[in-house]
Amino acid sequence: MRALILGAALALAVAGSAFAGPVTLKSNPVDSDGQVTFGDLFDGAGGASGVVVGRRVGPSIVFEAGQLQSLARQSGLDWANPTGLRRVVVRHAAEAPAVSATIAPTASSNAAVAPTYAPARAAYGDRVISRNDLVEVAFESGGIRLTVTGRAQRNAGMGEPVAVLNLQSGRTIDAVATGPGRAIAGPAAQSARSNQFAAR
Repeated sequence: MRALILGAALALAVAGSAFAGPVTLKSNPVDSDGQVTFGDLFDGAGGASGVVVGRRVGPSIVFEAGQLQSLARQSGLDWANPTGLRRVVVRHAAEAPAVSATIAPTASSNAAVAPTYAPARAAYGDRVISRNDLVEVAFESGGIRLTVTGRAQRNAGMGEPVAVLNLQSGRTIDAVATGPGRAIAGPAAQSARSNQFAAR
């Protein structure tokens, strides 16, 4: 496992060195083929425009802003998230509204965003990771901490096991959910799971 994550981290570092520069989130990010790329999300992505960051299986896909920033950094892109977004929605081009539901600089646009997420929170209860979410997996051992981004293969609540598909290697990592879009693997994963059971 350690060798796998080290290899993934090195690959991300090498890939990221090919691109550089600040980017701006598009006001109405859309895709037309189900594969969401940096070019669909950002203006100014340059050579990283074709890098796939997610696959939309329905009318839309939701990215956690923090995870999106992390993915952008791994490809050498700098998204400052100046409006403090928590999530970014990418829709099918044929179904996208004329006005974005992701950027909320005014009170009136905030009102449009709220109905999008409130029902989802009520339905998911204590779920912190949903199937197909992008998840940042941390591996900790002997004072070393590495992270790699993958796609969740199942839903998971806090402290529950979750299989995460490594987007770089195509291999599955056995991890434990530690928060929205976050999981931990390796020796620390068992400890995190045990602590959650003790809390119950």
